Order: sequence, then structure tokens, then C-alpha cells
Amino acid sequence: MFHPNDQPMERGWVGRVDGDRVLHLAAQTLQSFFLGGGGAREHAEYPLGGVTLVVPVLYPPAVRVFDGKAAFAFANPAAVAGTGATVVSPGGPLTLRPRLAAVIGDAGQIGGYTLYADWAAPSQAPPKDADFAAGLGPLVVTPDERIPTGATVRVDGEERLSAAFPSFDWNAARAFAAAGTKLRPGDLLAGPSAGAVAGLEPGTRVTLVADAVGSLTAIVA
Repeated sequence: MFHPNDQPMERGWVGRVDGDRVLHLAAQTLQSFFLGGGGAREHAEYPLGGVTLVVPVLYPPAVRVFDGKAAFAFANPAAVAGTGATVVSPGGPLTLRPRLAAVIGDAGQIGGYTLYADWAAPSQAPPKDADFAAGLGPLVVTPDERIPTGATVRVDGEERLSAAFPSFDWNAARAFAAAGTKLRPGDLLAGPSAGAVAGLEPGTRVTLVADAVGSLTAIVA
């Protein structure tokens, strides 16, 4: 999802990144793009440097955070934001756990993968310790593309973590999440974390990077 720099908007437009350009696609949201089979008509073309990337799924229907293929916790959909967001600490230094997330597409299947920044405030008691912020994006890669295998976390430009995502059976997790209910387009399944970076104080700039998906940045406030 993106908007031209001279046309700011909250939700943005669906686009396909092709090298150093972005093609505007005829779909209102990423969910509707998936429901349309991923074959939306192309509109205008914009230089990648002339657009702002926004959160791929604004207010996802549901967010499930997995630490095993048969164990998850629900997270707050209203707390999900895109790259460039300000993360307001509810008290004390924060901890970031980088995760890979699957975005549910058509018919309850996985439509793509992106980065998920799992923020936590250790000073707060559960479940409020992880109820205030989560990062998503910036790009979504479809299952037939190169799916990120690991992530790097930089704090004020300094590398603090570089690790592979744990091996994870996404199909088993999707089936477990769908058992007895229905997965909707835009639902998020966040996989196990690639580690943790703790002690993130206000004023810190944190960037989560993965191949093919790009950089997901936040400022701690």
C-alpha cells in the first residue's frame, strides 16, 4: 500500500513494486486484491522514490501471534501501524521481537508474507504489556516470491540483532487458526520471533530489515 508523496492518505492505494517504480493497481485494499485473484488492472506508474509506503493492512480483522504451530495469543488490531510510526511506551524501556507474518488472502489461504514488529513493555503486566503497538510491512511478498528467512534489527543505525526466523509450519498454523472458525482476508498470523532487542528508550529509532520486504522503522516516544 502506498500514496504519492504529494497526495497523503491514511489507507493508501494498492501497488506492485517493479524495480524502482510502483504500479497503482485497481483494488481498494490488499484484501480486495487477494479476493480478485491478484489480477487487478494497472493504473498509473510512480517512481518508488516519489511515494510513501503505508501499512499493508489497516485494522486487520484479527491478529494471532504464534510461538508454536499450535499455540498463539491474540493481539490488538487497532495497534497495528506501518513504517515510520511513533511507538509510545506505556512505561519504561521497550522490547522488540521481529517476526515474519502471513497475511490471509482468498478462501482462508495465505496470500503473502511481511514483517511484524512485536513490541512489548516489560514494566506492564500481561496482557497490557503487548497491547499498545505492533508494526507491519512495508511490502508484502506473495507465496511464489522469495520469502524472507531472517531479519536484522538496527537501533539508531547500529546493528543489534541479525538472526534467522525459526523453522515454522505455516500451513499447520493456518489450519489450527481456522479450526472451528473462519479466517478472513487481511487476518494476520505472526510466526515465532527471531530473537529480541531490549532496553529501547524514548528517542530511539529502531529499524527492522528483511530481504524482499524492506525496512520497517519506528521511533520510540
